[in-house]
Amino acid sequence: MDSTGDHDWIRGCTLPDNTELQERTLKTDQDIVVGDRCRIDYGLSGREIVVCEFCKINGNIIAGSDARIDNWCEIGGDVVVEEDAYLGEGVKIQGKLVVKGDLDIGDNVQIERGFEAKGWISIRNPMPVIIYIVMYLVAVLGIEREDELDTILEKLFGDDELLSGTPLMIPAGAILNMQTFSVPGKMTIGSGCRLHGNIRAGAITVGGDTTIFGSLHLQDGASIAPGVVVHGDVQSDGDVTIEEGVHILGSVSCRALTLHEDARVDGIIRAPGGLKIERREN
Repeated sequence: MDSTGDHDWIRGCTLPDNTELQERTLKTDQDIVVGDRCRIDYGLSGREIVVCEFCKINGNIIAGSDARIDNWCEIGGDVVVEEDAYLGEGVKIQGKLVVKGDLDIGDNVQIERGFEAKGWISIRNPMPVIIYIVMYLVAVLGIEREDELDTILEKLFGDDELLSGTPLMIPAGAILNMQTFSVPGKMTIGSGCRLHGNIRAGAITVGGDTTIFGSLHLQDGASIAPGVVVHGDVQSDGDVTIEEGVHILGSVSCRALTLHEDARVDGIIRAPGGLKIERREN
């Protein structure tokens, strides 16, 4: 596998359990991996944070472990790292940089409000982040050979439950702001999440007891688990399954709809391919 070439394997978006968008920060207890050329209009808070090249993040980055920010990224706030930090060539930080461990820094890095590093400082171009992500995923997902990576990721972004310890993954080219959460492919949201903005994705799986303050606009299908609340519409060109206890405050428009009898849709239902009502088990 050519890890420096076409890295289509970062094609799915995964939000682990209990991910929240709060006070202009997307927060998780897990690691965060951001593909290249993303535009994120708020900050990131997680364990280890990895950002690929040419990203623009308009907020703070708070890393409980290491942080790796690749070439020509722009960070619109502070970067606070509890362990080591790696900044590639041309990175621009509009706030301050605080590193509790060592700092590896590339050429032409700009830090507008100064920096503090308590460990060693090395001025060199660190390992390209895209290569590091391959090594990271091989390690964190327990893969013995790199050629197994695609198979593991297919399972990761499939319809099964999220793996324990799954990182928050944002695919290349994603656009995230307070109005829109737009990703090019499949999106998997864990349980107990709270998200703001209209979600646009190829397809979506939403875990139980998640609240979405916005609508869902999908090219393919959707599976919405028990207890989910959507403060908006669900619009899909594919089939949609809405399970027990789900509350859709808007309308549902899809090809075919499977709706549990204990789910609630406040608006209009349009399903030209048919509507199937699922009964509760006695």
